[in-house]
Amino acid sequence: MTENQAVQQKSVRRNRVAAAACFAAALIAVSVVGTQSATADGAAQDAAHRTAAAADPVTAARPTAVAAGAPGLGSADLVQSEDFRRGLNPVGATIALAGREGLSACSGEETMRDLTKGRATAYASVNWTLDTDGLLIESAASAPTGAEAATWEKQLVALVQDCQDEPAGHWYYGAAHTLTVTGGTARWYPVYSGDGVAGGGVAVLRSGTRVAIVELTGRPTDAPADVEGIATAALNRLSS
Repeated sequence: MTENQAVQQKSVRRNRVAAAACFAAALIAVSVVGTQSATADGAAQDAAHRTAAAADPVTAARPTAVAAGAPGLGSADLVQSEDFRRGLNPVGATIALAGREGLSACSGEETMRDLTKGRATAYASVNWTLDTDGLLIESAASAPTGAEAATWEKQLVALVQDCQDEPAGHWYYGAAHTLTVTGGTARWYPVYSGDGVAGGGVAVLRSGTRVAIVELTGRPTDAPADVEGIATAALNRLSS
C-alpha cells in the first residue's frame, strides 16, 4: 500500500466515524426528551442499555449515569454528571455493557470488544451529550489479569499516537500529558483542528486490571484544562 493510499484509507475510516457520531448524537438528543430504561440480567447484559433523564432546567438537576454492571465494573466506575467542569453541561447519557462503543475518533470502527478480543471479564461505556455542540464518550474493560490490562493499555496508547502525526490541515492529537491518582495512571492528549485550534481531547486510563479510553469532542472554551479535568475525574472513578 502506498503512502497516499494509507492516508486515504485513514481518512475514509474517520469520515465514517464522524458520520456515525453525528447520527448517534441525533438519536441521543431525541432520547433525552424523556427517560428510557431497560433491564438486563447477567445473561442479557450484552444487549443492556440505559438512558438517563435530561436535566430539568427549573431545578437545574443534572442527569446521572445509572446502570447495573457486571461484578467489578459498572456505570458507577464511569464519568458522572458531577464530574464535568463548569461550562460543560451534560443533558443526557446512554450506557451500554457490551463493549461495542467506538473507542475514539481515531479508532475507526474498532471497539473495546475488538481490542480485547472479547476476553474482558466485563465491559461498560457511556455516551454523554452536552448542551453545547459536544459529546463525551468513555469505554472501559476489566481484564482477567494485570498483565493483560497492561497490554490493552499499550494498544490504546498506540492507537491514540497513530493520530498525532497527520497531514497538514487535518485534525490531530497533541503531545501526551501524564497524571497519577491513588491506584491509577493516565495519559491525556488535547486534540487540535487543522487550523491548530484546541477542541477537546482523549485520555487512556489504567487502574489495576481496568482500562478505559475517554474522549471529549466539540469546542470547549478551555479545552486543555477541560480534558485534564475529565481525565482526572474518569481515573478517580475507575480507581474507586
